[in-house]
Amino acid sequence: QVQLLESGGGLVQPGGSLTLSCAASGSSASNNYMGWYRQAPGKQRELVAVISRYGVANYAAAVAGRFTISRDNAKNTVTLQMNSLKPEDAAVYYCTVSYSLNGEPAYRGQGTQVTVSS
Repeated sequence: QVQLLESGGGLVQPGGSLTLSCAASGSSASNNYMGWYRQAPGKQRELVAVISRYGVANYAAAVAGRFTISRDNAKNTVTLQMNSLKPEDAAVYYCTVSYSLNGEPAYRGQGTQVTVSS
């Protein structure tokens, strides 16, 4: 069983930055893919970024070049650095653990709200 706890969401102006953090409990997290999904009101959930245990990262086209995902396997944490935020980035962001790169998340946190508004 894996439990995930996100932090770092909030309100930011367009063009600003936020850092999301996620702490995982359970050894399965460090051995598998960790990532972030987001879901905005009225929209489908979408993958934002995912990172393997070896540090290989994949990003959604909408955030590539602006967001950076990283992880610390020793601490069982994953971080999403979000720069140049746009209003369309506003959503609830969920930390996830998956068993494969393109697989559905096996575990998901409660989510943290990101609001981008002036």
